[in-house]
Amino acid sequence: MAPATKRKLKPAITLTRSDHERLWRLAESLPDTAANVAEPLLVELDRARVVADNKLAAKTVRMGSTLCFTSELGEDKTVTLVFPGEADIAANKISILTPIGAALIGLSAGQTIDWTARDGRVRRLTVKSVTQPGEAVSAPDAAVAAAQAS
Repeated sequence: MAPATKRKLKPAITLTRSDHERLWRLAESLPDTAANVAEPLLVELDRARVVADNKLAAKTVRMGSTLCFTSELGEDKTVTLVFPGEADIAANKISILTPIGAALIGLSAGQTIDWTARDGRVRRLTVKSVTQPGEAVSAPDAAVAAAQAS
């Protein structure tokens, strides 16, 4: 297979049944004027393997997961994948309705994907690690979270 063709193949992705159903409803509820937002998500949902909520591998990106990825420029970034109402770029909370958010859903640690940014450029990222919602955070992170809560 030629390298140019190989680069365009998307990696296999897996979603929980509840994430798949909720995201499908979200994408379909968007107005026709938001087709450019809904379409990338629907494409990912359509190609996903759907599993029971308790059968998703621990290192697979789901809604609420915090993950570290490396960009094609070699930059590491840590983000949390969230629903649109929770998005906050300053807090590194990325909406599922962004091109990068749709690209991240269902990936596992070690997988690489090419995705198209809003400016039309094809970008590449590799997931390095995934932490699921509710997993214990390290002691320094817990201290920061406690200080912010008070």
